[in-house]
Amino acid sequence: MINCSKKEENKASYNKGEMTILTDESFKSVTEALADGYMIGYPDTKIKVVTKKEDLGFIDLLNNKARIAVMSKELSPEEIKAYEEKVDMKIVPAKFAADAIVFFVPKNSEKENITMEEITSGLQSEEKNFVFDGTNSSNLNFVAQKLNKLPKDLKFSIIPGSVNLIEELNKYPNKIGVIGLNTISRPYDKEAEKLRSMIKILPVVNGKETHSPDFEGLREMKYPFTRVLYFLTNEGGFNIANGFMRYSCTHLGQKIVQKEGLQPYNLYRREVQMR
Repeated sequence: MINCSKKEENKASYNKGEMTILTDESFKSVTEALADGYMIGYPDTKIKVVTKKEDLGFIDLLNNKARIAVMSKELSPEEIKAYEEKVDMKIVPAKFAADAIVFFVPKNSEKENITMEEITSGLQSEEKNFVFDGTNSSNLNFVAQKLNKLPKDLKFSIIPGSVNLIEELNKYPNKIGVIGLNTISRPYDKEAEKLRSMIKILPVVNGKETHSPDFEGLREMKYPFTRVLYFLTNEGGFNIANGFMRYSCTHLGQKIVQKEGLQPYNLYRREVQMR
């Protein structure tokens, strides 16, 4: 039995094998792009990206139903304790990108921006003018944390799915949609271009300052709803999950993040030596 175990360990590697990544719909595009890059670099690997609400993906990670999950919210002390007890490892987030929550209206709306006060009061109003892509989602979790609330304490409407939300919001002219930036951030993707053409992204007014979810707003984290994406794994050794996380944080992985229209978390200096 000992010999068999050793043989199985020897088969495990960062450059061969199969793995499932759980990701909220909001991060699906950048996750798939990184997975494709890794599989091109290591042809003997097979990575399957499965969409799952952020809270449910975290639970599946704890229950060993997947090796890796993409997260954005700050874990509570109870969640950290559950991870460290179930996985039997200290929690070490692998941060790889700055994303954002985007507030938007239909293209023909007269609204030009939104204030933090409007967001706070609107999410307490029975009118439920803010529309999210679902419950248990990363977008709802992050906005709730930003406002120091629990998701259940917010009042909002739902149109399931980020793309569906963009396409349907023009039927509700007084509503404000809430999605993740990565849904529409790919600069040269025809589907993303189509979605961007349908909406007006609202800059957020915070006090005397106004910030947009662009590269500058994300890089300096001045845009109030900037969020950092990170990986969590339950894999102890340096096998495919840890190999993939390291790749995502290297120069090559960070170039993929940038091509997705997001802000790379790890900035690398380019030095040119003239001789």
